[in-house]
Amino acid sequence: MKYYIIAGEASGDLHASNLMKSILKKDSTAEFRFWGGDLMTAVAGFQPVKHYKDLAFMGFLEVAKNLTTILKNIKFCKDDIQKFKPDVLILVDYPGFNLRIAEFAKGLGVKVMYYISPQLWAWKEGRVEKIRKFVDEMLVILPFEKDFYKKHNVNAHFVGHPLLDAIADLPEMDIAKFKAEHHLNEKEIIALLPGSREQEVTKMLELMLSVRPHFKEYQFVIAGAPSLPKDFYQKYVDENVHFVSNKTYDLLRSSKAALVTSGTATLETALLNIPEVVCYKSSTISYEIGKRVVKNIKYISLVNLIMDEEIVTELIQKDLNTKRLVQELSDILEGERRNKMLQDFKKLQEKLGGKGASDEAAALIVKG
Repeated sequence: MKYYIIAGEASGDLHASNLMKSILKKDSTAEFRFWGGDLMTAVAGFQPVKHYKDLAFMGFLEVAKNLTTILKNIKFCKDDIQKFKPDVLILVDYPGFNLRIAEFAKGLGVKVMYYISPQLWAWKEGRVEKIRKFVDEMLVILPFEKDFYKKHNVNAHFVGHPLLDAIADLPEMDIAKFKAEHHLNEKEIIALLPGSREQEVTKMLELMLSVRPHFKEYQFVIAGAPSLPKDFYQKYVDENVHFVSNKTYDLLRSSKAALVTSGTATLETALLNIPEVVCYKSSTISYEIGKRVVKNIKYISLVNLIMDEEIVTELIQKDLNTKRLVQELSDILEGERRNKMLQDFKKLQEKLGGKGASDEAAALIVKG
């Protein structure tokens, strides 16, 4: 069969690449055409139609400034789908773009499968109408999403979470070798995951590093974002604060605990069994607007949302301060709180269905 896949972000590239591998196991004659990144390229053996790095427009102002480019990309994609004539269109998250393409493809009679749902349960719930009209099947990765779509009369299958597949494929960790390669000392590591955007990283790192005087027996290591140059981090580095780029999983697996800015990284950290404190702080105006836009959500971290209870502490806005960070980090470095969190992480993995999301999704897609 012929498969047209659209992944517009780095995480989509990872999960779509694993999906492609699983499709090839079930359909050896599979023919791909895709929008994505280097990981999908490695599977397919040829370059994407468009690289996700050329599609990453974040925030209202950036989208507005690049509207002409976005509209050209949409038109180009539609023309390309018509020429390729796929049997199946596979959409991976990236809703602003993908839902427009879903409507077009459905009009051509192409089967539309959506792998990794947009977070409509948090905001923009009105987009469910488009999904009901233009998507044949939703392949969801969070257990509560199936119930969400059932409530809206949308056909959805819970396939498990693909992060479990990605983590299961990691080679065995040699912490001593990792420390030597990155010129780290012998102290145990506290990992800092401050986010990916410059303004966010600056704000979060200043707060995270404010705890240093209270943890002199540890070294702090910053996980660098691929979207920021290495030079950006140099002002934070000294004899006990280090920086590692594009090795976040290895850094986490070498760490005793982590301070993590809210996002997918909170779930990745938990699935790697590293106790964490979740951090979030934005401007007062942005936070107040966000509270009104995001509906009926008790937590900001995926870990707590999935478990429907506070497994990891969330320090938000005024609660994110040096005193609370010191207190919460101390609690997860040793003792009962740390042990309880690690036990809860095992339950989290069970709730996410174990590994095999890519195979499960591929089976549903190939079945047609």
